[in-house]
Amino acid sequence: MKPVIYPQSQNPKVPQAGFAFRHCTPIQIRFNDIDMIGHINNNAYLEYMDLGKTSYFNTIKPDLVNWKHINVVIVNINCNFYSPGYIKEHIAVLTSISSISNRSLKMEQRVINIDTGDVKCIATSIMAGFDPSTAQGAPIDPEWINAISQFEERDLFIPSNK
Repeated sequence: MKPVIYPQSQNPKVPQAGFAFRHCTPIQIRFNDIDMIGHINNNAYLEYMDLGKTSYFNTIKPDLVNWKHINVVIVNINCNFYSPGYIKEHIAVLTSISSISNRSLKMEQRVINIDTGDVKCIATSIMAGFDPSTAQGAPIDPEWINAISQFEERDLFIPSNK
């Protein structure tokens, strides 16, 4: 999969990505996403990133995602905001997995203006393996590890002793 091409951010506070993003989800901004001062509300960005996650996993290997038997759950999200978003902007969510261990994976997502490259926010999420039948943590399925690494075109697996 070829990297997504988009303009570079001109904001010096935005950290450079450590890898190319290979997945992009265009977002339709809705009227109810806007707050009283005309910005996209911070909560809406998390919804946009959920759309990006769903699209990312469905793109990589649709048969890996079994919505009746979810085998990863989000255990941590951190989001840094850099620039306000407005209703008439063309925005998208860039999504990538930056690393995978035996029991978790780390995802980075950026919401950007696709016309200017202006980065609205950057989120990192930790997703842990999960067995819904026992409600306990579980190893990440090797098929997920292989499919994600193939899609990202780099070895993402970092073995751990756990």
